[in-house]
Amino acid sequence: MLGTREQEHPDAPKGCFSFPMTDILTVLVDFDIRPYTHILPSLEKALITTADLLSLEPLDVAKRAQVPAGEVRKLVDAVLDGLHGAVGRSRQVYGQDVGGPVDLSEDRPPGRISTLDRSLDASLNGGVAPGYLTEIVGESAVGKTQSLLTLLLSVQLPPPYGLGKPALYISTEAPLQTTRLAQILKTNPGLTSLPESERPSLSRIQSTHIHDVEAQEHILRYQVPVAIKKQNIGLLVIDSIAANYRAEFDKSKARKGAESFAKRSNQLAQLGALLRDIARTHNVAVVMANQVADRFTLVEGSGYAHNSTSQNTTQRSRPASPPQQQTSRSAAMSQPVPSSGVPLTPAQLLSTDDPLALDHQQRFFTGWGDDPEASNFKTPSLGLTWTNQLGARIALLKEPVYEERAYAPGEDRNVSGWNRKAKVVFSAWGPEKDTGFEIWEGGVRGVKEPP
Repeated sequence: MLGTREQEHPDAPKGCFSFPMTDILTVLVDFDIRPYTHILPSLEKALITTADLLSLEPLDVAKRAQVPAGEVRKLVDAVLDGLHGAVGRSRQVYGQDVGGPVDLSEDRPPGRISTLDRSLDASLNGGVAPGYLTEIVGESAVGKTQSLLTLLLSVQLPPPYGLGKPALYISTEAPLQTTRLAQILKTNPGLTSLPESERPSLSRIQSTHIHDVEAQEHILRYQVPVAIKKQNIGLLVIDSIAANYRAEFDKSKARKGAESFAKRSNQLAQLGALLRDIARTHNVAVVMANQVADRFTLVEGSGYAHNSTSQNTTQRSRPASPPQQQTSRSAAMSQPVPSSGVPLTPAQLLSTDDPLALDHQQRFFTGWGDDPEASNFKTPSLGLTWTNQLGARIALLKEPVYEERAYAPGEDRNVSGWNRKAKVVFSAWGPEKDTGFEIWEGGVRGVKEPP
């Protein structure tokens, strides 16, 4: 509620305003603070944040701020209700991971958008749910756009495999791939088995392109809600959500530093609130692609940043040669060694004993870092502020498969293919789960993961 977002600070000059309780309206933009105005100044004076409210005992917060504990409990309950309402709650669990194309004659729970593959649908507890923000994140060429194109077609299917509605595709990079859509439509067995009159159509996919943050804000706030009502849209796709913000931020970060970070965090919180409102109000699925960046960590005692991917994998958007074997001298110099003399694994480098530290927690919500054997660590773009806006995150991971043959000394090994995995990092309507997949002419389909 815009009328409750600001209040005059008693120590500020007349006409100046400050945000109560530091960050509560950044976390929950539409939170109604009016029932709690009698305790918010004391909480703000005691530097109580939303994280403190959710992680500390109400009695401890009350003592620190010198306010009634009962009032603190009421505020905590209201914040939790606001967070639950923003991202939703879990629903019933669907199906088993049986693999193969979907059979459109099967019985299944309604209210989902199918991926057109049984195993992928099972990992998503039936498919993508409307009313939520869903992010598909991964490296370049991992299959993000291919997954989005499949959803553009399947949303047009009648329930329970779709919503029987058209889709809206917003591009911030390349235009809509209509040729690829036509190929999926002609070759996917779940679609070709339908009568011609019941098949999805490219004419039911509306598309537009936006090139900067200002145009994106205007289109999402004013034009998209009108289009959803007029066209009865069931799926809104944004490919990709980070492109315009990364370009805008790169222009100003060298000049403004921390100010630019704060401004972008505020913009992302507002964007998330806007998209969640669109999803809930119109009961549409909002699905976005996101990019990733290499993850760096400070090597203890060395004073320098270490790229966790540099020891084992050279990351590029196209098939690349694997790194060469290091000599014992260079390996000893580059591999961080703790005081015990035992080299640290990449997973250990990203760990910390502080449970509230980002390095400790990001393994639970980024999709990278929870596998002790992995070395290819990435971080989704737009940071923790954006992660808090999501109802579900699906990380698409890939590892190269090298041709098995004899290689001459110093010769680069050939990449013969990729092992891909779809990982449900978190979801408001289903559990965490991993599923192997591949890209083929009919879209995406589940495969058995290699041993």
